[in-house]
Amino acid sequence: MRIKDLLKVEAIELGVSAASKEAAIDKLVSLHDKVGNLADVAGYKAAILKRESESTTAIGEGLAVPHAKTAAAKHPGLAAITVPDGVDYDAPDGQPATLLFMIAAPEGAGDAHLEILSRLMVMLMDPDFGAALRAAKTPEEFLDIINKQEAAKYPEEEPEKAPKKKVAAVAATAAAGAAAAAAAGPRVVAVTACPTGIAHTYMAAEALEKKGEEMGIPIKVETNGSGGAKNVLTAEEIAGADGVIIAADKNVEMARFDGKHLVKVPVADGIHKAEELITKATSGQAPVYKAEAGAATEEAASDDESTWRKVYKHLMNGVSHMLPFVVGGGILIALSFLADTIYCAQNGLAYGSDFGGMTAVSSWFNAIGNAAFGFMLPVLAGFIAMSIADRPGLAVGFVGGYLAKIGATWAAPGGQDVSAGFLGALLAGFVAGFIVNWLKKATSKFPASLDGIRPMLIYPLIGAALMAVVMCTIDPIMIAINNGISTFLNFLYAKNLIVLLGLLLGLMMATDMGGPINKAAYLFGVGMLSLGTDAGYLMMACVMIGGMVPPIAIAMACQFFPQKFTKQERSTAATNYVMGLSFITEGAIPFAASDPAHVIPAMMVGSGVAGALSALFKCTLMAPHGGIFVFATVGRWYFYLIALAAGALAGMAMLGLLKKDIVSKEEIEAEKAALKAEKAAAKAKKA
Repeated sequence: MRIKDLLKVEAIELGVSAASKEAAIDKLVSLHDKVGNLADVAGYKAAILKRESESTTAIGEGLAVPHAKTAAAKHPGLAAITVPDGVDYDAPDGQPATLLFMIAAPEGAGDAHLEILSRLMVMLMDPDFGAALRAAKTPEEFLDIINKQEAAKYPEEEPEKAPKKKVAAVAATAAAGAAAAAAAGPRVVAVTACPTGIAHTYMAAEALEKKGEEMGIPIKVETNGSGGAKNVLTAEEIAGADGVIIAADKNVEMARFDGKHLVKVPVADGIHKAEELITKATSGQAPVYKAEAGAATEEAASDDESTWRKVYKHLMNGVSHMLPFVVGGGILIALSFLADTIYCAQNGLAYGSDFGGMTAVSSWFNAIGNAAFGFMLPVLAGFIAMSIADRPGLAVGFVGGYLAKIGATWAAPGGQDVSAGFLGALLAGFVAGFIVNWLKKATSKFPASLDGIRPMLIYPLIGAALMAVVMCTIDPIMIAINNGISTFLNFLYAKNLIVLLGLLLGLMMATDMGGPINKAAYLFGVGMLSLGTDAGYLMMACVMIGGMVPPIAIAMACQFFPQKFTKQERSTAATNYVMGLSFITEGAIPFAASDPAHVIPAMMVGSGVAGALSALFKCTLMAPHGGIFVFATVGRWYFYLIALAAGALAGMAMLGLLKKDIVSKEEIEAEKAALKAEKAAAKAKKA
């Protein structure tokens, strides 16, 4: 494979007039579409614009390389235009772009084409090459210039053998620089990486190597591109280097550079400030990097990241790891309810307090599901802490999450029936991360001989002890709140304020979804149910419907407002329908944890509406759990369904109003198109 295999004459247009950056993008997208590279034009353009929103793909000196790796691209390829009058492309040097290449890279395809594309990026670092392309009179001449330059730069490669034989080495580094580094060992080692790993990664590597050759300073550059790390630095090379350059916009492995003079900058600086970076790395001016004990990776070029963005990133790390436990556990518990529903129907039995565990099969499903749920809060807290403090934070976070789960207090350090819920686990995760980071600083002056025991002994021992102090202090506050709520609910019932009570019970079921407020409402409902009166059955109905609404409302919102949720969140929509209908409120927890300010109020509105309507319609429920599986015990079930639908719609509508868009509609359509194409391909394969 050569560059000409990815760039067709029909995808080249010279002498283009573009009034704006978007106009230039539209032209390049249309060329890709013209030669059949795109599965979804709108989706591909959306992916291009998303990449531009992260940082401009203009290189400077009149060159821009917009690119995207997306399912909206059907075939890998290039499109190119020249703009004699130039177009403002937000270039770092302020110069208009006159030569533009657009890269289309399909998701899930092999990476050989990415290596070939990276080769073009390296070639474009030669200003004479760029000038020749701008001066081309025809698309055929334009492509011929590229072919000749590629053949001259890589004469050892026969076209038919290019992809496998040398492409990785060529894409990563210049041959001269690699030879120099191999002969004498590099004085400077570097890592380049951009979010997509297609263009800037390799251009920064080429710029650093070229400048190092000019300065007579051997340099070796590791590229963390789309196809993985290439030209990987060895421990010996790092140890022998005078300094390190990290030009990256994503996470890189940092611990290996412990004790070295290190310069850390965005990837664009690797392209434009190569001489400055090399000088700083070799002069001893750069600060000495100190890796934290137990740390593996560090996010590069994130010094300007906002506080809220950092908090959100830590939060999502916890939520993403918690989600499988919620989904798996919830479905298993739902299966236990289904098994007991069938058992009771076959044997003419009534639902009891042991519903979900009345048979060996249901008990097995229920036990495994609850075991999965049992890990939910510790996992949430543990991975939030790990995001903040790296691996040393994991154990301390797990301890804090577990203490939140069992409701540990000074009086009952072993726990009790009341839990601090997911809000307590959230707090535990952040506190654990900050505790471990504090311990790192507090022990940073310890002798080097103790470095090995810091992550294995000091952090978990002292961190867990401090976490226990924090959580045992917080949980009594939760319990006091819970007792006050129960007293208030009993007061409303005594005064016969049924509709208001239904409203409040619904609100409470959605407030913390498994926490103390939710549990207070549920225990009140179960207590009323034990009375065996219509009033008790009425209250239990309000409680259950309030707990059913949040997962259902979220599942509906994922379908009707997909742009407000991540792809991972949208993938759980079907599961949330199942959990909501099974009265497993916890299905909504990952969503509430990732965006509590918007999700919780919306769910409270939906559950409050459902609870109030259930009380108004005087619906009753004779089972303590089960959701749709115990509808045989629901009095006025048709009104109960109306109340459930109204609450879910209200919650969905509120969520649609409150949450901000995080994904473009074009990306959503691209995902749908890609999924449709995959299904069609699978169907065709079977046929």
